[in-house]
Amino acid sequence: MHDNQATEHECGCPRTADLDGEGPAADSRRRFLRGAGLLGAGVGTAGLGLLGAVPAQAAGPEAAGAAGAAGAAVKAPRKGKGKGRWQPDPDARQFTVVVMPDTQYLFDQDRIHPAPLEASVRYVLDGGVNREDGTDDNIVFLAHLGDVTENGLAVEYAAVTKVFGLLDDAGAAYGVLAGNHDVRSSTDDQRGTTPYLETFSKARAARTSGYRGSSPDGYNTCHVFRAAGRDWMVLSLDWRLSDAGFAWANGVIAANPKLPVILTTHDLAHADDGGRAELSDNGKRLWERLIDGNDQIFLTVNGHYWPPGRTVLRNRAGHDVHVHITNYQDRYYGGAAMIRAYRFDLDRGTVDVSTFSPWIQQIAAEERNALAAQHVELTSDVDRFSLAIDFERRFAGFAPVPQRPARRAGELLVRDTVAYWRFDNGGADGAAVTPQQVVKDLSGQGNDLLWQSAPGTPDGALSWSAEHHPDQPGHGSLLFRGTRSPVRGGYLQTVPTAPVNRETFERGFTVEAFFKLPADWDSAQSRWSALLSRWGTSAEAGRSGPGTDADEPVVTLSVSEAPALQWCVYPLNQTGASTCWGHQLPLDHWWHVAVVNDGKLSRMYVDGCEVARNPATPAVGLTTLGRPWMLGGYAYAGVLDKVFHGYIGDVRIVKRALRVGEFMTA
Repeated sequence: MHDNQATEHECGCPRTADLDGEGPAADSRRRFLRGAGLLGAGVGTAGLGLLGAVPAQAAGPEAAGAAGAAGAAVKAPRKGKGKGRWQPDPDARQFTVVVMPDTQYLFDQDRIHPAPLEASVRYVLDGGVNREDGTDDNIVFLAHLGDVTENGLAVEYAAVTKVFGLLDDAGAAYGVLAGNHDVRSSTDDQRGTTPYLETFSKARAARTSGYRGSSPDGYNTCHVFRAAGRDWMVLSLDWRLSDAGFAWANGVIAANPKLPVILTTHDLAHADDGGRAELSDNGKRLWERLIDGNDQIFLTVNGHYWPPGRTVLRNRAGHDVHVHITNYQDRYYGGAAMIRAYRFDLDRGTVDVSTFSPWIQQIAAEERNALAAQHVELTSDVDRFSLAIDFERRFAGFAPVPQRPARRAGELLVRDTVAYWRFDNGGADGAAVTPQQVVKDLSGQGNDLLWQSAPGTPDGALSWSAEHHPDQPGHGSLLFRGTRSPVRGGYLQTVPTAPVNRETFERGFTVEAFFKLPADWDSAQSRWSALLSRWGTSAEAGRSGPGTDADEPVVTLSVSEAPALQWCVYPLNQTGASTCWGHQLPLDHWWHVAVVNDGKLSRMYVDGCEVARNPATPAVGLTTLGRPWMLGGYAYAGVLDKVFHGYIGDVRIVKRALRVGEFMTA
């Protein structure tokens, strides 16, 4: 349903009879409006009595009867950014965009209820710090989706403008657009002046933070905010774009070709009762003439219709566009100025979405009336949900992240480097590693690697690849296509005379490697295969302590069935094994692993982050039988048992403990 299909009472939306009658709530409301100069002479420029206590209408019966004041039931006002200037963090990788849909039933001729709107505005200015944990949501932008008022009357905008003045005073970034009720017209953005445009004029928009321009008619605006260290665009578009409006919007995007765009408008999509959204007739125009051909638009949000809903459409570039409807005017108290928070987290690649009423939140839970209690927060799967977005990949078509350049091998040869292998100069991408090829130890210590293979291994089972971790010094890797049943695959092995074969690392070590498990990694064929291991069994080394497996190698950095990393070694000072365990690793993703020993304790790090399952028992050095190391191979009972399946990039071994800031990713 949309807001032209029924009157306030016909559609079952909240009635205001109680607020206009003789009860305590109505009496409270009249005192509120009279004190603000909004009764008698109409809405003028007198103060609105801006929210100091939540009006009694949404409080329970006892609070409503107590002189119409809910002050005792209201949580104490919170201090925050609303006390000063607008200061979101432009570099934090977590930030929030707030959208506010149709507030029209709060501003309907003489039925004026500004308190819910003000509560939402103050929430935005406070940065969203009213959650129990006290954290700041880092709100960077507020977008109103139109139908600010019911009738588009000057008397209604006189009340509205006072509340939005709070945003102006704080220098906040916000956008407002016209819905059909704001202009009371089915005409497009060439309609000329209206009370809406007189209130939200080009001059007013130009004073808002991040303003970049308006269409000549003034009904469409562009803002740019900075968050997560980059610029983002918000387009606030009139509910009916003219040809000139389409030309302006396309031009603004073309003039800012690297900015991701959030498009807000009033009428774009509607949904069925199950929340499944589809484009409206006007939405189809917007899609065909604006959205589909502009890959920068990744999210659209509109009001106008209820129920709320969402869908994902695929644009001309083959990328996802998230299409959302949010509108609660049909709910209690005209929606109570509910807002929807889009909490972006670029570290998690997620947008967490929630819908709630700051106005109702400010009433103590025990004092809310029955309907207010039901609407403090909405938790259906179209009101509270998360979007998984790989922002780097989604935006790569118009704003690719610059690739970190390769680094010279010499830059990686820190003090006490024992071995350093990289695979960026061995052959063309996809070319097979040949038996004659030698991978040189770039440390100059002579720990070169030779090609080896299991019997029956087909050609091309070990090949050069251009793939690499984004922070890897060398821009290349080896692709291992190994299996365990039957044992097939190519791997590398240090030359028999390599000094690292005899090294015991009594004073500590740092072993690092970059790797990726491909999407086709199969636990049945690849579990317990090794990135790096050492020939020789624990039994041969004379180890027989608790938990000892007599046939396993004395050193191995392996991948379990989970898949998770395991560092399993036999230290010089123990009769049994010492293990470090990582966590389950998603496939088709590049990782960096480092195992660091300071001469006493071993710790595993994944992408520079220490894992939990590191042993507290001292582990000194690494047992050796003087035999070669294998890259990609794993032996059991002295026989090749499995070959790694996946990519291995740069590998470095240092004869001392390194700090995280000294890893190859640094």
